[in-house]
Amino acid sequence: HDFVADSELLALLEQHAQDQQQATEAIVQASKLAKSTDNITCQVVRIDALPEADKSEYYEQLTRLPFPPDLNAGHIIDGYKILRELNATSRSQVYLAEDTLSSSSRKVVLKTPSVNYEDDPNYLELFLHEEWVAKRLDSPHLIKVCNEDRQRTFLYTVVEYIEGQTLKQWMADNPRPGIAQMRATIDQIARGLRAMHRMEMFHQDLKPDNILIDNNNTLKIIDFGSTRIAGLAEIKTPVEQAHILGTANYSAPEYFRGEQGTNRSDIFSLGVIAYEMLTGKLPYGEISSERAAKKRYIYTSAREHNPMIPEWIDAALEKVLQPHPQKRYALLSEFITDLTKPNQRLLQKSTQPLLERNPVAFWQVVALIELIALVTLMVIDVL
Repeated sequence: HDFVADSELLALLEQHAQDQQQATEAIVQASKLAKSTDNITCQVVRIDALPEADKSEYYEQLTRLPFPPDLNAGHIIDGYKILRELNATSRSQVYLAEDTLSSSSRKVVLKTPSVNYEDDPNYLELFLHEEWVAKRLDSPHLIKVCNEDRQRTFLYTVVEYIEGQTLKQWMADNPRPGIAQMRATIDQIARGLRAMHRMEMFHQDLKPDNILIDNNNTLKIIDFGSTRIAGLAEIKTPVEQAHILGTANYSAPEYFRGEQGTNRSDIFSLGVIAYEMLTGKLPYGEISSERAAKKRYIYTSAREHNPMIPEWIDAALEKVLQPHPQKRYALLSEFITDLTKPNQRLLQKSTQPLLERNPVAFWQVVALIELIALVTLMVIDVL
């Protein structure tokens, strides 16, 4: 460890894939050559196949803990004293609670599953998935799980309590903020997303409702229920899962084409938020999930809604909101950089003649002009 690089370990394992003893000896030798100071021990285990998961066994694991009873103010569950209900939907209940077992009696948020889904293994898997993701993330811009090792007697999750408001609420109170404020907001969200992307996790439901602003103006991304984990997403489970989509207005178009999400999908959603902050509008209007697959995504310049937006900011927004992933920014840092200073290449592209930027549109315009001229001549002849 720390003496042999991962790439070298992988190469040695591949070189001696058929002989585990030779593989261990080669790894030990590599450690010695790297002047390892550890007591070198190496064990190689080869897994040829994994057994098919039994559906009843898997379901039993998911339902090992019972659903909590109806909770009201004053009720205590595993040391968490319910203070009040924060939110309730058909899928879950969210409570503000006091951790009576902590020295500071801190406030936390307790989320319980709805009894409507007590017999739905897909729902249960997604409910547990959200906590599993949160445990593996560490960033000041991502919501944190609390006391994940505490013994539980019921099925629920506990996360830190953020005293503040959602970004959606803030945007309603602060329409069309300045460029600097928008950039600072997008930068904080990008820091949270970057921590996820480094773990090969894609949020897939980024929207103003899923971003909290605390009293120190720190933004935190919440709700990992739709998060996709590269690699794990391809592992089969006995529970059938539908393709997970976020809120249609903020979701990248590729989701509606049945494609897998990537980091560029999250970057698209971030671009929608930036556009909405500056204009008060959605770049492609209101989108319904049912019609999204057939929708034509034609970018409307942000300057049409807010002429005060500089052209170079609009150029960055147009790039991040490209319908096709490969035409968008590949990295969050590239988008943030182009929101910080003008990207001359984008500006040059936006000022290119229509024939160079979009030949099809150019000839469509030419054909339309010729048609109008022809109709005009016909009318004159008739008269």
